[in-house]
Amino acid sequence: MPSWMYFVLALAGLLGGYFVYGSIVEKVFGPNPNRPTPACKMPDGVDYVEMSPAKVFLIQLLNIAGLGPVFGPILGALYGPIALVWVVIGCVFAGAVHDYFSGMLSVRYNGKSVPDIVGYNLGEPIRKLMRVFAVVLLILVGVVFVAGPAGLLAQLTGIDSMLFVAIIFAYYFLATILPVDKIIGRIYPFFAVLLVFMAVGLLAALAFKGYTFYSNIEWTTQNPAGLPAWPLVFITIACGACSGFHATQSPLMARCISNEKHGRQIFYGAMIAEGVIGLIWVTLGMSFYTDTAALDAALGPKGNAALVVNNISVELLGAFGGALAVLGVVVLPVTSGDTAFRAARLTIADALGYDQRPHKNRLMIAVPLFVVGVALNFIPFGMLWRYFGFANQALAAIMLWAAAAYLLHRGKFHWIASVPACFMTAVSAVYICFEKSMGFGMSYEMSNIVGIAIALVCFALLLTVGRKIQPSDDLSV
Repeated sequence: MPSWMYFVLALAGLLGGYFVYGSIVEKVFGPNPNRPTPACKMPDGVDYVEMSPAKVFLIQLLNIAGLGPVFGPILGALYGPIALVWVVIGCVFAGAVHDYFSGMLSVRYNGKSVPDIVGYNLGEPIRKLMRVFAVVLLILVGVVFVAGPAGLLAQLTGIDSMLFVAIIFAYYFLATILPVDKIIGRIYPFFAVLLVFMAVGLLAALAFKGYTFYSNIEWTTQNPAGLPAWPLVFITIACGACSGFHATQSPLMARCISNEKHGRQIFYGAMIAEGVIGLIWVTLGMSFYTDTAALDAALGPKGNAALVVNNISVELLGAFGGALAVLGVVVLPVTSGDTAFRAARLTIADALGYDQRPHKNRLMIAVPLFVVGVALNFIPFGMLWRYFGFANQALAAIMLWAAAAYLLHRGKFHWIASVPACFMTAVSAVYICFEKSMGFGMSYEMSNIVGIAIALVCFALLLTVGRKIQPSDDLSV
């Protein structure tokens, strides 16, 4: 079988997952097309704004597709084809399920943010913890998605990156406080053109220029730095497979969806589309370089994926086309960073019961958020990325447990959420036990024992204690 068929099979797996498994997930949840959505019953002209399904899908895709489906797959390509398999399996059975429930539960809960979604299903103490956890994660995301695109633009132009940091932060501030349809709803279609050019153009150039797809086709268990594939692959490739950050973004579009029947297209479908982007970049990482050692050398000692993005883009598309491709990569984090800060504002507003229609109320929350964000921008990118990686996957696990509890409480097939929840819990727990610079630095063997035990305990608690807990709301009946 020619090596390019691996890509075709992976792509077929993602698309087939949308039509087959996506319809199963939709049937289990049970959308009601006759039920008024938040945008229809409580429009406010700022955050609750009804928009067309196509526009909502596009915004959702750009919201969730940050640096993750580009940088993550490039770094994950060091592990060989296991990265390719995780993009497909993780996206269909974990990530898209996570995104669907985080979006549709928000629709059922009048557009509430992830802390309330989790709190309604897992209890009030978890809700309070999640309010802090979600805001911290969103600020981290916003800062990470400033440094990444600013660095790429600096490489492209030769201008000091701090100028681009200032410009991006200024844009983020406007996108955070203005009505969702004034900036985000208007410019995202233009950004989508760059996104499509970047993804499809690079893949086509790879094929036409005669590169061998998946030139390093050996199955490996660790990358050249000696880091184990389990759980590092599942932390490194988050966006594009399964990412908790998406749970903070889906409620933004849950406030704009016009009918529950559009949920699979918008939430499950956008995750599958992001999986395709991740698939393309893991393919580029495994095909442009002859082996993992060459890719590792290109990344450099600090794992600078931005250098690889620039090298691949310019080599495959030339100077002008490469510049457009890099701009397409810049679009991804910028269109997630803006909504990260916006979601942080809304999460705080939900917690305080603070009306967001008056401009001054939005400013009172947004200004302190950006002061913190600017301060964090001076922390090294690598350290921020590690903390983001753990927090991101931990949130994915929590959101999946909330979805499992929601289904369990209603006598529905909870396994579609509880199995990936158990897996993501093990991934996060093993990682934080093993990681030496920010975790507990346990031995690899002990980390596996402790992490897997934590996942199994959580699963047992869901089926015992969780079964007895009744949801604290009646909105989603």
